[in-house]
Amino acid sequence: MQSEDLVPTSKRLRPPVVAVTGAASGLGRAFLAKVASSADFRRVVAIDEQRGDVQDVTWRVLDIRDPLLANRISDVDVLVHLGADESLDTDAGERRRYNIRAAQTVLTACAAARVRRVVLVTSAMVYGAAADNPVPLPEDAPVAAEPDTGLVGDHLEIEALVRRSLRSHPGLEVTVLRPAALVGPGVDTVITRHFEAPRLLVVKGCLPRWQFCHVDDLVSALEAAALGRVSGVVAVGSEGWLEMDQVEEISGLKRFELPAGVTFGTAQRLHRLGITPTAATDLHYVVYPWVVDGVALREAGWKPAWSNEAALRELLELVQGRHAVVGRRLSGKEATITAAGATVAVIGTAAIVRAARRKRRT
Repeated sequence: MQSEDLVPTSKRLRPPVVAVTGAASGLGRAFLAKVASSADFRRVVAIDEQRGDVQDVTWRVLDIRDPLLANRISDVDVLVHLGADESLDTDAGERRRYNIRAAQTVLTACAAARVRRVVLVTSAMVYGAAADNPVPLPEDAPVAAEPDTGLVGDHLEIEALVRRSLRSHPGLEVTVLRPAALVGPGVDTVITRHFEAPRLLVVKGCLPRWQFCHVDDLVSALEAAALGRVSGVVAVGSEGWLEMDQVEEISGLKRFELPAGVTFGTAQRLHRLGITPTAATDLHYVVYPWVVDGVALREAGWKPAWSNEAALRELLELVQGRHAVVGRRLSGKEATITAAGATVAVIGTAAIVRAARRKRRT
């Protein structure tokens, strides 16, 4: 007779009930589809403002900023919060308010409902991208990103909320996943748009190293976190990194070098004019290294299914036919002029600035 047979059934650990916010679309839906039929979870609860198409889960339709959220998760053991707005096209102020209120409500509701574990996703961008960053960055490296109006600023504020929540609710376990540059269907970021340019921007004196995190790997890492196999701050990404020469060979795109002052100065002027959706600091992440070393997941037995090369090849397929400069997606005449000139983000912007000024005068 096995020793576990002597333990009453009621005393054995049962698989947890997991809830997923933002479950109707994007990363939330991808994670929901993965765990919906998993034997590792007793039940799966899907939370969103609208009902999604994943079957065999319990749907609860509500705004995750509603304080009544606590009443709807009283039967939940683990909550995976994926209900953030990460669109480049949303007004930065509105997005910040939504993301902070959503994270704050989730953390407070989970503490009130005695949910024992919360899992959130920010980004490895919080480490900051810098010419002198070690490659790779250790998981416990200091958070050195510049607070700004972009998504990096959102992530920094959310992580600050987590730290405050841990002090206020010491019984609550919170795991924060920090993925490298995310790649996959539906992913639209300043990083993915960088590969929509006809050339790859490089700052003179420093070459970037490229590390990606495919959505599939982030989903499997989220599952490990939801099951408590990792905790605390956890970096997620493909193993190793690609040098610039490798990226050029795989993509067929050539580099274009500019001085740092010209690059960031022009990008900031464009952002102030409202022409580009991202602050100049976001460009740091395409010209400086921010490779991470996912020690915690590796020690837990997790392995990425996607290599950096495979992730880059998928990214190139997904952005085929699109054109962007400094994060601003182009169409029609703008795209034709930019591509024909074989320019990159900053070089292609002079015509855009002039056009914007003429439009304002008329």
